Amino acid sequence: MTRTVSIIGDRFMLSSMFEEAIRHRAKLHELTIRTHDMPWPDEPMEHGYAVAGMDGLKEYMGSADEIVDFARDAEMLVTQLAPMSAAMMDLLPQLKFIAVSRGGPVNIDMKAARERKITVVNTPGRNASAVAEFTIGAILAETRNITRGHDALRRGEYRGDLYRADVTGRELHEMTVGIIGYGEVGRRVVKLLKAFGCKILVCDPYVQLSADDLRDGVVQVSLDRVLEEADAVSLHPRVTPETMGMMNRDALLKMKKDATLINTARGPLLDYMALYDVMASGHLRGAMLETFAIEPVPSDWPLLQLPNVTLTPHIAGASVHTVRYAANLAAEEVRRYLDGEPPLNRC
Repeated sequence: MTRTVSIIGDRFMLSSMFEEAIRHRAKLHELTIRTHDMPWPDEPMEHGYAVAGMDGLKEYMGSADEIVDFARDAEMLVTQLAPMSAAMMDLLPQLKFIAVSRGGPVNIDMKAARERKITVVNTPGRNASAVAEFTIGAILAETRNITRGHDALRRGEYRGDLYRADVTGRELHEMTVGIIGYGEVGRRVVKLLKAFGCKILVCDPYVQLSADDLRDGVVQVSLDRVLEEADAVSLHPRVTPETMGMMNRDALLKMKKDATLINTARGPLLDYMALYDVMASGHLRGAMLETFAIEPVPSDWPLLQLPNVTLTPHIAGASVHTVRYAANLAAEEVRRYLDGEPPLNRC
């Protein structure tokens, strides 16, 4: 019997890579596969509050009519960004399985999926190695004035003053680095940091350090101790009611005056206006920000004007390895569904 899969990719998670992985993993099955690619990231995503009928959905691309028409008789949908609301599910009674190639299925109405007995799986940790490597680069770029020197040269200014003892940065091996959040990304960042020989503090009340971490001198501490002692603080928790806005004005002022803040996690963890006020007042050496509460950021955003802030457009997880790894994780879930095996990462 032929089974039907609709793949809706984009210009990052290419549908062709999904299809290649699925055909390889599920080669014993006869499949009809339809593919389509959305224009993200060249065009921005939508949020559910902005479009009627998509309440509660976040970070998606594609209209309901477009997705329903493309998925039509498919039993399985594989995507990164296609939305799936309750009303859309009602128009797709044949849909039984959705694979979302991201850490959280924020583009899927999970309550509606459960009520309709649609299995939804995701690909946790798909970009953890990419984000961890990017974080190390962010720490180095910010603490060693790489961004400052680059920006100056682009303006035609040769900043020899960056060599001054009171301006130049410190080496990682003499620094204390604080990691807030010790999930998949946080653990990988710590593993990479160990090679630099720095002192590492970890704050996460829901995990325990491994024997290797303890042997290597990693110390698990409170949030206050991280803020008070770390020369660089890197954020890696998930966004929950507990962590939302955790880096507020009070938390930022607890940090050392010459400390650096790195956020390669999610924007809602940080109060950006408070960060601007704190940095404009001279507190904190610098900040490197990769994600934001609103994306794209407004062109008149105050933090864009500060010379000691490095900003990147939410690209930490972007690597070809991420694409291949996520495609293979999703393909394995498709194979397991076809073979009647339980999913590995049911949402």
